[in-house]
Amino acid sequence: MIKTENQARSRSRKAFIFDMDGTLVDNMKFHSKAWLALFDSLGIHMEADEFQRCTAGKTNPEILREISGKQLTDGEIQELSDRKESVYRELYQPHLKATGGLLPFLRQAKELGIPMAVATAAGRQNVQFVLQGLQIENFFEAVVGAEDIQNGKPDPEIFLKSAQRLDVLPEACIVFEDSPNGVEAASRAGMKAILITTTHQLEELGDQPALSMAVNDFTALEIQAIL
Repeated sequence: MIKTENQARSRSRKAFIFDMDGTLVDNMKFHSKAWLALFDSLGIHMEADEFQRCTAGKTNPEILREISGKQLTDGEIQELSDRKESVYRELYQPHLKATGGLLPFLRQAKELGIPMAVATAAGRQNVQFVLQGLQIENFFEAVVGAEDIQNGKPDPEIFLKSAQRLDVLPEACIVFEDSPNGVEAASRAGMKAILITTTHQLEELGDQPALSMAVNDFTALEIQAIL
């Protein structure tokens, strides 16, 4: 009985789950530039704002199939994805830096023993590019990326898998997100969310019961207040 109670207590402890693009790093305009350049080469023209609204939180295969309107093979999707991500990393490399206040926030959370995960629609190379580039990979007990999921946000799959890997209950998780799709995914997973307004403003979200607050970056966030 004691062991079971201890396990239940451990699973109900609070945990933090972070989106990556637009949350750990303010990089979405570089992703958009790379995507728009790729689609321009395919004869498809979109505005950056429209693209972000349509695709935030979705996986590359979902984006390519939705925007192109074509029945692409897996090989074609992989080739187009690789082209886009290579351009993105080249564009963003000189600007790679953590969102304001992130590093002190992660250090404090680590000191308090809060389990943390990254939940991102990005592929493995981009995850390594950011986490290793910022030297923050050791803060996270789990990383769930594009290779681990079937459905992008707003499907809750990625957050539920993150909670499972952290061995915590979904309702004990607090999600840090920059997009309406991400906040909706957190809500559908039974989690609370904090919006980082690098890419989208609060008024763009509409009615999101999971949203507990919106902030410009991590500078003003107080962990004890969040908990």
